[in-house]
Amino acid sequence: MLDIKFIRDNAELVKKAGVDKRIKCDVDRLIEVDRRRRELQMQLDAFRTQTKENGQRVGLLRNPRSDWYQKTVADGRSEADIKAEADRVQTELAEMKPKIKQLEDEEGPILEEFERLMLTIPQPPDPAVPVGEDETENVELRKVGEPRRFEFEPKDHLTLGKELDIIDIEHGVKLAGTRNYILKGDGALLHQAVLRFAYDLMVERGFTPMVVPVMVKEEVMYGTGYFPTGRDQAYLCERDEMSLVGTAEVPLTAYHCDEILKEVDLPVKLCALSTCFRREAGAAGKDTYGLFRIHLFDKVEQVIVCRNDEEESKRFHWEILQNAEDVMQELGLPYRVVNVCTGDLGMGQVQKFDIETWMPSRNSYGETHSASRFYEFQARRLKMRYRDGSKKIHFCHTLNNTVIASPRVLIPILELYQNEDGTVTIPEVLRPYMGGRERIERS
Repeated sequence: MLDIKFIRDNAELVKKAGVDKRIKCDVDRLIEVDRRRRELQMQLDAFRTQTKENGQRVGLLRNPRSDWYQKTVADGRSEADIKAEADRVQTELAEMKPKIKQLEDEEGPILEEFERLMLTIPQPPDPAVPVGEDETENVELRKVGEPRRFEFEPKDHLTLGKELDIIDIEHGVKLAGTRNYILKGDGALLHQAVLRFAYDLMVERGFTPMVVPVMVKEEVMYGTGYFPTGRDQAYLCERDEMSLVGTAEVPLTAYHCDEILKEVDLPVKLCALSTCFRREAGAAGKDTYGLFRIHLFDKVEQVIVCRNDEEESKRFHWEILQNAEDVMQELGLPYRVVNVCTGDLGMGQVQKFDIETWMPSRNSYGETHSASRFYEFQARRLKMRYRDGSKKIHFCHTLNNTVIASPRVLIPILELYQNEDGTVTIPEVLRPYMGGRERIERS
């Protein structure tokens, strides 16, 4: 969420953000509602202050035993005059009540509309973000590693998975419908090895490991910016007003919501390995083959909460991106980094870098990681603040990035490490997690 003062002072910039991010928002209506909101608040504050003062005045005027009353009479004022003033002030009090009620009745809907409109206002992107409609206009920053050139006809990950009996789509669909799967045997072990390797790396780098809820209150989804615009992508538990999360970013980022942290305790660096759930609404017919676009997966996520300093946020953005790149380099997977364009950015993201890994079966790079910075957008919604050395309170900045997500990353691992005899070589860094074995073979 943006500061309403920032929106008032930068209305055209915010409007452009909506256009560039392809997010519908009515900035003019918000500013008009805000004007009326402040006007009503000023009127109500004035009436309430006057009501309080008049109430105190009546108390004095109707208390003959008070020192003030006795002194006033001793100074020559008649009790009849005091009573008359008390009646007059009491009448004013009675006349104020319906006026206050009328203003409060108008204020309620205005506040509701204000809050609703505020939740639709996107964060303006960084000037370095390319303007574009969708992911096809993301800008490549660099490539790392070379795609493998095969001396034989390579198989795709699903063919390999079936032949090695490690991926079972048929039974996954039978149990849970489309875009579901089962990993079995070495497929399950490889999946866990990838996750554990990434998790261990983040712990070694000073991130606090967390086990977090994957079903959260709806206000947490609103607080992290996934609601209301992304509501159709979430699995909802309406009876309990809960939602399954699409990423551990949600509980990790919200961990310190409604708190005031100490500046000396920043940055907070957290990581979690969790199951993630996504409906993939609107993706009918898109990437339906194999393990690329599925409803359930596991992911190691990294989150940083830092001071309200844009340069510091940018430094941490490069740091979390590097963490993910280091994982990919250790796995020996060729990839590229792209600067995500405005039309592919989310509501609160200032800038996002994606890592796309080479997948032979797609003959292209496919997204496997996203690194985002939000400045104070999420922290404002979550009321997550810190107190600096001068006792001044600021909203925090937040950032997050995928460390690894599986089974999508199994696509390039299986396809790039396959052998002509149908076996798959296990990346060296994963072998300690698979009993020291070097290959996956059909049992």
